Amino acid sequence: MPTLEHNALVEMFREHPELAPHLLATLLHVEVPPHASVAVVESSLDQLIPVEYRADLVLELRDERDALVLAIVLEVQRDVDPDKKYSWPAYVAVVRARKRVGTIVLVVAPDAGVAAWAAETIDLGLGRGHVAPLVLGPAVVPEITDPADAEEETELAVLSAVAHGNGPSGLTVVQAALAALGRLDQAHAMVYFQLIWNGLREPMRQALEALVMERQIEGEATFPPFVQKLVDRGKLEGKRDTLLRLLARAGIVLGDDESARIQACTDVATLDRWIENVLGAKTAAEVLS
Repeated sequence: MPTLEHNALVEMFREHPELAPHLLATLLHVEVPPHASVAVVESSLDQLIPVEYRADLVLELRDERDALVLAIVLEVQRDVDPDKKYSWPAYVAVVRARKRVGTIVLVVAPDAGVAAWAAETIDLGLGRGHVAPLVLGPAVVPEITDPADAEEETELAVLSAVAHGNGPSGLTVVQAALAALGRLDQAHAMVYFQLIWNGLREPMRQALEALVMERQIEGEATFPPFVQKLVDRGKLEGKRDTLLRLLARAGIVLGDDESARIQACTDVATLDRWIENVLGAKTAAEVLS
């Protein structure tokens, strides 16, 4: 079942589709065809790929004449899943056949082991054909430690914090990403904060909490004001806001009692369960069960 981290990463590329070809060119050194626009075509995904094969996103790159020049099937992968070695070739074949254009699979894998697995070439049979997924993992995503660089490419800084937040330079990487969140609206910033926070192991969380407390005592406004509050209340408020945003995107309308129930919830596990319930739910009652 998709997690908060999975959905947040998909959301990042859904709202910034130009990020995918940009990272293909700058990090993976792929010669991306000249294009004038990038668009998510998820609305037509049901017609492109059978129900049992559902990709996270499909992006279309079009040139100045609106001619389709490349299709990107984007998958967020946080765990090893052998079934993907069969579904990814299906995505490529179906999209390529329907769109009559070159098609690639781009996998976002924050974990190094998962990234290495995802990058393995998929043999289609007897060595007569293969699919080679392109992977954005820790080996490719740079450690962004300069706040100025993080502010210039905030989404990449968030990916960097997710990929390297627990490494030797983790605290510096996370600091740069959190400082850059100040340029975003609070709703997006809180989702990105929760994505980073959830990926941190306890020692790094404690180090970040200590750093924020130190900056508060010293009166240094290194982070956006809301970050200092979210370190203390992020597990609750961040999850509530994420839940409400996912409900809105799913078109699920809340009654006054249901909204009050969400705001009154102080149990992290319950909020996590509700967030996961959004996937496939049609009503608020199904989510809050």
